[in-house]
Amino acid sequence: MLRLDSKRLGVRMLTRLGSVGVDPESANHVVASLIQTSLRGVDSHGIQLFPHYVRAVTAGRINARPVLKIVQTGASSATLDAMDAFGHHAGAVAIDAAVQLAKSSGVGAVSVGESTHFGAAAYFALRAPNKGCIGFSFTNADSLVKAVNASSPVFGTNPVCFTAPLKNEDPLCLDMATSLVSWNKVRNCRIAGTELEDGWAFDGAGVSTRDATAAVSLSPAGGYKGYGLGMMVEVLCGLLADGPVARELLPMFTAPIEARRKISHFFMAIDIEKFVAVDRFAERLQHLVDGIRSMPGEPAPVMVPGDPEKNAFRERSALGIPIGQALLDSLVETDPSILETILQ
Repeated sequence: MLRLDSKRLGVRMLTRLGSVGVDPESANHVVASLIQTSLRGVDSHGIQLFPHYVRAVTAGRINARPVLKIVQTGASSATLDAMDAFGHHAGAVAIDAAVQLAKSSGVGAVSVGESTHFGAAAYFALRAPNKGCIGFSFTNADSLVKAVNASSPVFGTNPVCFTAPLKNEDPLCLDMATSLVSWNKVRNCRIAGTELEDGWAFDGAGVSTRDATAAVSLSPAGGYKGYGLGMMVEVLCGLLADGPVARELLPMFTAPIEARRKISHFFMAIDIEKFVAVDRFAERLQHLVDGIRSMPGEPAPVMVPGDPEKNAFRERSALGIPIGQALLDSLVETDPSILETILQ
C-alpha cells in the first residue's frame, strides 16, 4: 500500500486546478474537502474523485469562476444560485451563511440550487460547531437507491450529516448516506475486482447481487426507513430549490461529461447559545459520548458516530493517505507531479 503526503498532495492539486482556470476560492474548497475526507478515511468521497473533477471542469460541466451571492429571503432563511460551481465552494458559502443567520435569529437555513457534486457532507457541517452551532448538511443525487418493493432505483444516496461541539475533542459528526453504502464503494470494488458484500446492491432485475459489474442500484439503509429518509432529503434539497429531483437528475459518471447536473443542497445551523450555554452543552455531550464509549464492547470497543473517522484522521495525518496502484495511476494521469508526493 502506497501513502501520499497530504500537504504536498494538496499543493499539487491546487496547482492543477489553477491550470484549468479554477478560481482560487473554488480550488481551495475542493482540495480542502478532498484531503480532509481522505484523512478521515472516507475514501469514496476523497482524493479518488479528483481526476473526475478535473475532467468535469475542463469539459464545462463545472463553472470554474462563479460569482456566488447569498440572497436572504427571511429572518432565518436564504437561497444561493450556485451557477454550476463546484459544490464544495457553494456549500461552504451556504453553511457559513446559515451560521450567520443562526447567530441573529437562532436558526439559519440556506437552500442551494444549480450546483454540482459537493463531495462529503461532513466538510460543510463541520464548519458550524467551531462557531458554537449545531450543523446539518444534505444533498440530493442521481437515482441509485432501489425503491422499496420496486425493481429499479428512484432516489439518490442522499446523505444526512449532523455535527455538534464536544468539550475535549473535535465535534461529534454523523455523516451517512441514506443508502446502505455509497455508489463509490461499488465503483471501488469494480476497480479492485472484488465482490460486494451481501445486501449492498441489486442488478437490473432488482435481484440482490455481489457482482460489482452487475450492480445498478443500492439498498436503502434500514429498508423502508432509509428509503423514507432519502425522500426527506429530496424534499429539502430538490423541491425547496425548485430543481430536478430523483430520476430527473443526470448521473455523475455516465452522463456526458460536459452536461450540467443541477444538483441541490440544503444547509442548516442552530445557535446553541439561544437555548443553553454552549460550554454547558459541549460538556454534557462530552459526558454522554464518554459514557457510551465506556460501555463493555465485544469484539471491538463501543464507539459513537465519527469515531472511526477520528481514528483514521490521526493515523493518516501521521503516516500519509494510503492508496492502491490503480488510484495512483489515475491521479498521476491527471497530474504527473503527484508522484512526488509519495512517502518513502
